[in-house]
Amino acid sequence: MQLVSYNVQFCRGRDETVDVDRIAAEVDADVIALQEVDRYWRRSGDVDQVSELAARLSDYHWVYGAGVDLAVEGSTSKRRQFGNMVLSRSPIISSRNHLLPKYTAGDALSVQRSAVEAVIDTAIGALRFYSIHLTHLSAKTRLPQVETLMQLHRDAVREGVAVCGAPRRDWVEIQGLPAMPREAVFMGDFNCEPDSLEYERIVGPVSDYGDRLTNPEGLVDAWMQCGGDPVGGHTSDFDGRPIRIDYCFVSTVLAGRLRGASVDVNAAGSDHLPIHMELDL
Repeated sequence: MQLVSYNVQFCRGRDETVDVDRIAAEVDADVIALQEVDRYWRRSGDVDQVSELAARLSDYHWVYGAGVDLAVEGSTSKRRQFGNMVLSRSPIISSRNHLLPKYTAGDALSVQRSAVEAVIDTAIGALRFYSIHLTHLSAKTRLPQVETLMQLHRDAVREGVAVCGAPRRDWVEIQGLPAMPREAVFMGDFNCEPDSLEYERIVGPVSDYGDRLTNPEGLVDAWMQCGGDPVGGHTSDFDGRPIRIDYCFVSTVLAGRLRGASVDVNAAGSDHLPIHMELDL
């Protein structure tokens, strides 16, 4: 199974051109996680990029989760939204959108961040896939968001799918829904580097002997699991310095199924680069 995660910056590349077609051409995979997808913003041509992407990737099932959801002046049907998207060649059994903790930031731009969940059937059973975008503000504002994600991961099976249990007469359509799977894949823009507290909270600390202490119910960094350069894999830049802030984290049980991870350095559709992973299912 081929996976790709891409912060598309509302489909605006480094050349300042907004081009949905370019993004669609750069994300060939079985499961696609996109972040920063717009609906009806002036900066991206006042179009519904969700529908535009879905039309160009018409063989895919998809779900979208908005973090920002605002009124559009003069319209009763449009909503000005900004969020994350998951597309899958296999059916998406169920989905939930999770809003992450947010701080009012005074003079700094503070945007509601979110994680959209897609339960997808695979050759080894259902898995949870997430498209995630954490805040850019600071480690102190990201850490509560990371804690929310880790709690979400721990609680998923206990909470179950959005509708579960014995169906009543007017809920018969839910019959046959599988239980919420324990194993998951978290993809997205985490806005933190591998030496950060946020990263350590996700994958575990390093022991005094150099080993990563990943909890058996925790998550593993696909890039590192596949032998990626610990100081490479750059997906963006900050003040001219290349940085790795986009990740794919998988449940520890899935770590042995990872067969490759790479960054598409030729992609031009955004100010980020897409990361590709392969899971042997």
